[in-house]
Amino acid sequence: MRYSKVAGTGSYLPEKILTNQDLERMVDTSDEWIRTRTGITQRHIAADNEMASDLAVNASCEAMAAAGVKAGDIDLIIVATTTPDVIFPSTACILQDKLGIGDCPAFDVQAVCSGFIYALATADMFIRAGKCNAALVVGTEIYSRILDWTDRSTCVLFGDGAGAVVLTQSDQPGIISSHLHADGSYSKILAVPGSICGGKVRGKPFVMMEGNVVFKFAIKVLEDVVHEALAENNFQVSDIDWLIPHQANIRIIISTAKKLGLPMEKVVATVDRHGNTSAASVPLALDIAVRDGRIKSGHLVLLEGVGGGFAWGAVLVRW
Repeated sequence: MRYSKVAGTGSYLPEKILTNQDLERMVDTSDEWIRTRTGITQRHIAADNEMASDLAVNASCEAMAAAGVKAGDIDLIIVATTTPDVIFPSTACILQDKLGIGDCPAFDVQAVCSGFIYALATADMFIRAGKCNAALVVGTEIYSRILDWTDRSTCVLFGDGAGAVVLTQSDQPGIISSHLHADGSYSKILAVPGSICGGKVRGKPFVMMEGNVVFKFAIKVLEDVVHEALAENNFQVSDIDWLIPHQANIRIIISTAKKLGLPMEKVVATVDRHGNTSAASVPLALDIAVRDGRIKSGHLVLLEGVGGGFAWGAVLVRW
């Protein structure tokens, strides 16, 4: 049997940091208001000359180095992003060129904050099917460019960053199973309802969100998909060594853990330092937990995300 395993992780955060105190001078909000409702104290903002592919390059190089692979070893690239460099070509193709990776499939996945989960599941299927041996999977976002910086309900939530993993072929299951869902009936609840027509923007090109609906929906499906992944593989919640959820809001993370009966000591949370980095949030948090030694060989790790669409999912991994 062919399986895939995570051979290396990497991440990148832009140099500029925007604190809650900085936001107090920009919009009608306060550090206390942001911290108590979201848990966020700061976020990173890309430089004017940085594109999503640039963030992805840095994260990818770290992941490839950690995995001990070179550009010539990569035979699949999947990039999860909601903020591509351009309408087309794909950010994956741009990344492929910047990394000097030769002819191989390269494409983007757009599932918003669950994008990395979708991309990781897709790469796993490619490897299991024998279509590739080493896949580069990246989540990269520059949300600062699709925010209305006068809207205090959204602009305080998001940040920029990238995270990456290298998946390689294995005789033993690293990725045990993946579970993907979507319900388009919620498509207007969390969206950027803008488009380009005739060279002009039609609609609103900024993040729009019904916060209360998103909050309740996220907690429900994040709990449900954990139980789904565990039940399929005959595990219990107590078997989880680390839960790495999408980093949207600390209250969502805490509520999900409480409903699962999982102590926060087993949950990786980085939202306080990064804000919501959408498709980058799970691989960013994963890389931090790997590099600081929390995640060790043999650990059972559950990755999960939920975002606009609504789209959500989970990937169960044996480290």
